[in-house]
Amino acid sequence: ELSMSTLPPCFDAMLAAWNERDPAKIRGHLDTALSPNVIFADPDNCTVGVEEFEDMIRRFRDKWPDARSERTSGFDTHNNRYRYKWLVTVAEGQSLPGMDVAKIDDQNLVVRVDGFFCPVPKP
Repeated sequence: ELSMSTLPPCFDAMLAAWNERDPAKIRGHLDTALSPNVIFADPDNCTVGVEEFEDMIRRFRDKWPDARSERTSGFDTHNNRYRYKWLVTVAEGQSLPGMDVAKIDDQNLVVRVDGFFCPVPKP
């Protein structure tokens, strides 16, 4: 398992963007984390580029201003791909668990995030 000390800093910056309460500071986190043509896809969103990613986070923060996103697992990695679990808590007792598979480039910037809401369905 990958230790947090070797984790590319783009993942902390991306998480910081989701948790940023000052709309003027969201873009700074994203510019540190993301490749210009980043793709983000989950059951509710599909975005291309940093601007669309920023707009998605702004809409999220507008809808749930007190939401808190956190990683809830370590990282599994191979071939510049990283898998990890997360939890978004939007209100007391109201949360959504999920998992991302993210790919980074040779500059340690995120080029793609595929998010899934958990749990995985049973067969």
